[in-house]
Amino acid sequence: MKPLSDLRVKIFADGAERAGMLEMYLNPLIRGFTTNPTLMRKAGVSDYREFALDILRAIPDRAISFEVFSDDFEEMERQGREIARWGDNVYVKIPVTNTQGESSEGVIRTLARAGVKLNVTALLTLDQVRDVSAALAGGPPACVSVFAGRVADTGRDPVPLMAAAVEFLRPYANIELIWASPRELLNIFQADAVGCHIITATNDILAKLRLVGKDLREYSLDTVKMFRDDANGWPGCTGMNRRPGYTPSRWAPFSAPTHTIRSLYG
Repeated sequence: MKPLSDLRVKIFADGAERAGMLEMYLNPLIRGFTTNPTLMRKAGVSDYREFALDILRAIPDRAISFEVFSDDFEEMERQGREIARWGDNVYVKIPVTNTQGESSEGVIRTLARAGVKLNVTALLTLDQVRDVSAALAGGPPACVSVFAGRVADTGRDPVPLMAAAVEFLRPYANIELIWASPRELLNIFQADAVGCHIITATNDILAKLRLVGKDLREYSLDTVKMFRDDANGWPGCTGMNRRPGYTPSRWAPFSAPTHTIRSLYG
């Protein structure tokens, strides 16, 4: 297993909770940030612009993606231009389609030609990567976010898709591939192995970075201790304690007298 310092993939934090974002900003492994309306709603953000400007003042030197929220392409373009003015480190997130399934390529192309850095989001197929890349080609720095975790949710292995996307994007110097919506820490190493430029993960996944390389026997013992501590602190098991304070006989159904066991089995 590679040490984290040797990974080529850039790790971004995906979230919209201010304290959590600032905590991740202090971690040198975190190279950027992504947000979306769903995360903002969960975090209780009540004023999008105020929240974004506050975060940008606190995090002025790492890429941060903020998403448009309109379903109308004309309004999507207007919002994209406004969001882009919030800061030099801002990437404007544009969904690959609107809610009617109509392609956002026109808006993407227009904004890219206007010099707006884009993060095109919610891609799940290689065809979508191809179409979006054509609209972004030759423009300012851009990202395409393929939701590998959602692909995995359907029972499909996302690794071949991500590897194919990496190969397809190789000639596009201005476009980076984001492994989005990961489900576990292992995905960071998978993203690195296939050559993904970026992976963005929520703080609950990133908190597990401290476990990378942990001795598995030690982790096994930690797990046993966790079960023991939880059992000792669980009122529901007190009635099963055969002799209080005598741990080996704690679970009465599994500590029957020897003569009883013999009678059961002849």
